[in-house]
Amino acid sequence: MGNTFHTRHIAFLGDYIPRRCGIATFTADICEAIATEFPQAQCIVGSVNDRPEGYDYPARVRFEIAEEELDSYRRAAEFLNINNVEVVSVQHEFGIYGGPAGSHLLTFLREVRMPVVTTLHTVLRDPNDEQREVMKQLDALSSRFIVMAERGRVFLETVYGVAPEKIDLIPHGVIDMPFIDSNFYKDLFNVEGKTVLLTFGLLSPNKGIEHVIEAMPAILGQHPNVVYIVLGATHPNLLAAEGEAYRRKLEQLAKERGVAGSVIFDDRFVTIDELKEFIGAADIYITPYLNEAQITSGTLAYTFGAGKAIISTPYWHAQELLAEERGILVPFANAQAIADGVNHFLSNPTQMTAMRKRAWKCGREMIWPVIARRYMESFERARASLSVPTIAMVAAQSLQHLDYPMPVLKLDHLFKMSDHTGIFQHAIYNVPNYHEAYCTDDNARAFIFTVLLEEMNGPQQEIDRLASTYLAFLWYAFDANTCRFRNFMSHERKWLELHGSEDSHARALWAVGTALGRSRNEGHRNLCGLLFQRGLGPVARFSSPRAWAFSIIAIHEYLRAFSGDRVVSQMRDMLTIMLADLFRANSAPDWKWFERIVTYDNAKLSHAMILSGYWTSQGEILEIGLESLRWLLEAQTAEGGHFAPIGCNGFWPRGGERARFDQQPLEAHSMVSACLEAFAVTRDEFWRNAARRCFEWFLGRNDLGQSLYDATTGGCRDALLRDHLNQNQGAESSLAFYLSLAELARAEGTQIGI
Repeated sequence: MGNTFHTRHIAFLGDYIPRRCGIATFTADICEAIATEFPQAQCIVGSVNDRPEGYDYPARVRFEIAEEELDSYRRAAEFLNINNVEVVSVQHEFGIYGGPAGSHLLTFLREVRMPVVTTLHTVLRDPNDEQREVMKQLDALSSRFIVMAERGRVFLETVYGVAPEKIDLIPHGVIDMPFIDSNFYKDLFNVEGKTVLLTFGLLSPNKGIEHVIEAMPAILGQHPNVVYIVLGATHPNLLAAEGEAYRRKLEQLAKERGVAGSVIFDDRFVTIDELKEFIGAADIYITPYLNEAQITSGTLAYTFGAGKAIISTPYWHAQELLAEERGILVPFANAQAIADGVNHFLSNPTQMTAMRKRAWKCGREMIWPVIARRYMESFERARASLSVPTIAMVAAQSLQHLDYPMPVLKLDHLFKMSDHTGIFQHAIYNVPNYHEAYCTDDNARAFIFTVLLEEMNGPQQEIDRLASTYLAFLWYAFDANTCRFRNFMSHERKWLELHGSEDSHARALWAVGTALGRSRNEGHRNLCGLLFQRGLGPVARFSSPRAWAFSIIAIHEYLRAFSGDRVVSQMRDMLTIMLADLFRANSAPDWKWFERIVTYDNAKLSHAMILSGYWTSQGEILEIGLESLRWLLEAQTAEGGHFAPIGCNGFWPRGGERARFDQQPLEAHSMVSACLEAFAVTRDEFWRNAARRCFEWFLGRNDLGQSLYDATTGGCRDALLRDHLNQNQGAESSLAFYLSLAELARAEGTQIGI
């Protein structure tokens, strides 16, 4: 997959700090690791509350779910849907979600409209019927699973029938700690000169701490300087049910065994920085858990990654992590074995150091930055896998046989996006985005659209008002001193550059040329004549092939009314030769294109050559236009016969991989327009059918089978991504739809009355 990641909007679901549980800590750790490793990503969290008052969450938590309230899960899903989240990372443990076996989570997963990557913190070998059914539904609703141990992968495949290719094995993340002497930290805890044993985590009877206390007399008998630190608050659920009875029992046991002075209870839920100090001070870490069926232990992972000598009972995670002499395994509930393990380590310091080094080196692949990258790879695979079946489904259903009726033109969004200055560039959903304000590119496109409407339907007051606004913007954009159009303007009507790009200049020429060739509004035509005559000259010095193409199209529109203008015709000839030379220099039998990379607004290059070749009776130029357009059309025709434009995330370099996404409405319009021009000059129905097929991309004949056109607003969504639509309805995308609809309706002789 390489090092390029496109996922930008990620949601994490699970418990979250300051809630005191391992899932909460893990969710916070992985979220912050990804946010740190990928600063361009926006990471938000949905946290599950187990109490009505919730928690004092950090700003990262954007929404809360009441554990037992089913509607709360639906509201959370809708929150993600409207916030353009691209992938959701679910932390799964049966006990943290409401309903039988945590089944409330399934309601959330059914409602979200993005891929789901589920991290399984527990994988049961012997689930009950409810747990098995929940896992079956999780499999159906999750794009991928992440497990932290090989045994988890095996259980998913053999017990639950999950496809192997759907599973990612990514270990529990660990703090990146140097391999240093534990004495560096011991003064912080007043244990200088002592050998420190450590167990940390929320206190509960299943941790087996009493067996370490039982082992302490035998340990102290050989190594009297040993102290055992038990770090952690009592588990909240146990505290609510029994209070501190278990802690009192452990303290009493230490007194009875005569080791109370060597056992230190630190009743705290510590921060990550404090935990690093405790781990740093430890010589030996002990996990005396009583249950074999523990697939993941965050405490074990953290101390392992820090390169600590570890003694553990053989629960599943410990068996894998401590294999190959990276730690010592002892039987469950066996105090003597624990004592023997500690005494063996302390009597063989060289062997203990070697074991520590093996663990620490292995742990370099578990540090949080590495884990963050592996999670991001899983997210990318989830998004890719979601779209691949969709594309296959589209091909199998043969979308070319579905009916896509021509929609009625609805201009509510165009009016909403326009004010008395011009049309706004961008929208947040269907609301104008003032921050991005205006540009010449979009006002030129909007002016062309109003000219086409006037030509098809005659003068209409509201459309004439819009046309005047857009033309006034173009006039204001033109700098008489440089004869160049500026492009970007702030909402305060301040130009943000001395002059715009060559492409934006040529688009403005295209707009005024269209008015000169088609409009019946004399005032508009007179002003456009000034702009065209003054703005054409600089084009001779341009180097952008697309600027040449836009200018050629502008010239042909102009020549519809002023065919005898020799100077303008000469400019067309010069630009045509430049484009033709570019095609000859770069094309090959398998690459019928003008450049060594296919980028944006591509069909305009072919469109310009078709126009020039036909109207100047140059067969070779016309053939270049038709040949390149057919090649481009074939390259952008998917398996199911539908249009799939080259994506903007990498485009298509010659000899390289063609980007499938993100697909832009601009590409669909340029293909519609060029294919209609090819039909006009050849009368070959192939081209009209191709234009219609490209237009239907807007309506749902596309890789996702979803309509970019929004019939409720009349706008068009900004892009088709691998697994969802960009829901914003900016000017470029909406105008691409309006222009495509108008040009196709004109070619088919149909009405698009307002």
